[in-house]
Amino acid sequence: MLPIEHNDPINAKILAVSEDKIEGFVREPFEEIARRSGVDVDLVMTRIAAMLRAGTIRRVRQTLLATNLAEGALVAWKVPEDKIEAAFDWMFQRDPFSGHVVLRSTDTVTAGSDYKLWTTVKVPKGFSLHRHCELLAQKTGVEHFRLMPAKGIFTLGVGHVRRKKIEPGSKAEEPAKMVPVQIVDLTESEWNVLLALKREFTPEEIRPTPWAARAAEAGVSLEEFCRVAEELNSRKVIGRFSTFLEHVKPSKGGVRVTRFNALFHWAVPPGREVESGGEVGRHHILTHCYWREGGPEFNNVNIMAVAHGTDKQRLLEHKAAIDRHLQANGIPVSYTNVFWGGRSEIKPSEISPRIYREWLAEQLK
Repeated sequence: MLPIEHNDPINAKILAVSEDKIEGFVREPFEEIARRSGVDVDLVMTRIAAMLRAGTIRRVRQTLLATNLAEGALVAWKVPEDKIEAAFDWMFQRDPFSGHVVLRSTDTVTAGSDYKLWTTVKVPKGFSLHRHCELLAQKTGVEHFRLMPAKGIFTLGVGHVRRKKIEPGSKAEEPAKMVPVQIVDLTESEWNVLLALKREFTPEEIRPTPWAARAAEAGVSLEEFCRVAEELNSRKVIGRFSTFLEHVKPSKGGVRVTRFNALFHWAVPPGREVESGGEVGRHHILTHCYWREGGPEFNNVNIMAVAHGTDKQRLLEHKAAIDRHLQANGIPVSYTNVFWGGRSEIKPSEISPRIYREWLAEQLK
């Protein structure tokens, strides 16, 4: 029987590359994973397929920079205690435009502690994010919500296996560069390629030339499919080719990838968000780092970052190292906090305008 845990030595070598190192669109992604990991390509494909079947890997897909394709935001929801589990289930199961759905808590009562349900939401261009959230609130009994769209992205890449050995304070030589959020217009034929490109892989699809069948699905030749994908890549629409580990629940063998999911908050002086985000985002432990405006509900935080780990104290040590780095660089922080993730479900947010129209019509019946 093939080893299916993430900590098997060969699987760990593959995952250290396949989680978040294959940037942009690559014509032969499994060959690229093999080249970078030093593992034979046939073994790479066999092991990834086995881990996907076992649920160790929850999905294999080409990610998109969806912030450039659809209006999106991190949303904090204030929900009555007796309705919070049902609201969680509704957003996870019945709203394809909600991605991450997480229950969060703080160690002490502080600004925003009563916002316990957090989601990411995206709606296609031409539709209203605020109206979408109002509809969700209506359906789930939410009392209030706070929209926090990203103004800039400093870090985006989930490599849990690689990050297990990172020491607090480990950082890049240069500050992270901010990627601004800019919505891109696509033609109908580009959407056809994009929708075929982003669909999750089944274990049977993990094989050489994986895009051939997707090109047929989009109704174009393989060469045309790759040409469009590479053009979209140059327009900052394509993210990474990634294998996503099941990092919330234990594997079939009871092994966990992570136990704690920390959302770090910092309030820095207005006008210093780009500088501060660059200094925070250069720390290797972080999987996400954004400039988002939390508003008065969250003491005007404007830099947010996410880190995962198996030890809570270790994550706090990572945050303390980032705090010291900000102080050493003369960046004052008027407020900071940690929101810890509890129950969590993650799925890719749908971004198709056609699917949104169909879903909206169903909800408004």
